[in-house]
Amino acid sequence: MTQTATSVRPDGDAIFIALRDEILTGIHQPGTPMREVALAQRFGVSRTPVREALSRLQQERLLERIDRGLRVPEIDPQQVIQIYDMRILLEQEAAAQAARARQFTDLIRLDALVERDRALVDPDDHARITTNLEFHAAVWACTHNRVLQDLLERLSTHLIHAPRSTLSTEGRWEAALDEHERLVRAIEDQDEQAARTIAREHMETARRLRLQLLRQSALQQPPADSHRSR
Repeated sequence: MTQTATSVRPDGDAIFIALRDEILTGIHQPGTPMREVALAQRFGVSRTPVREALSRLQQERLLERIDRGLRVPEIDPQQVIQIYDMRILLEQEAAAQAARARQFTDLIRLDALVERDRALVDPDDHARITTNLEFHAAVWACTHNRVLQDLLERLSTHLIHAPRSTLSTEGRWEAALDEHERLVRAIEDQDEQAARTIAREHMETARRLRLQLLRQSALQQPPADSHRSR
């Protein structure tokens, strides 16, 4: 069977999802401009669906307006820490509720994700972020608590993984997979306290590593022009 000469062009929803995922996983670094014309050419569409997607990304605070258009927001270290603090609270609650409410099909899903991630050979930064987000979303789904899932999903959109993922720091990927497996076992055993503790320590480690990356990034910034101090 031969393919048709034309393919279905993405609409505003598809463009929004594609760009959203790219921003969240760090493909587009902070400060990257998002230009309608270039994106329209990339997706093979008019500027209308691109404009719609960019507007939605701005509403979710994944883009910010500057004089010359829109760009991926620069990192605000204080906001990043606030996001991690809230993630720690909500992730441990989600883990406890998952241990209480999980079903057999939930456990199959979690085990499959852990097995898949352990089989990856030297995954790149993007793959680590993507698979990690998918695992955490699966844990949230185990709660069968739509309100809690929605809160965590919304919160995750505020955390841009830049300049790189904490999972790419030395030894963290393997350690994180061990923690994921321990969390799955606690959920399987319906051990709410253990699940809560594992999830909290897991996120506290991510917070600490993110602080280290932010400090390293700050040290690499060029010094301000000397004339500014005059």
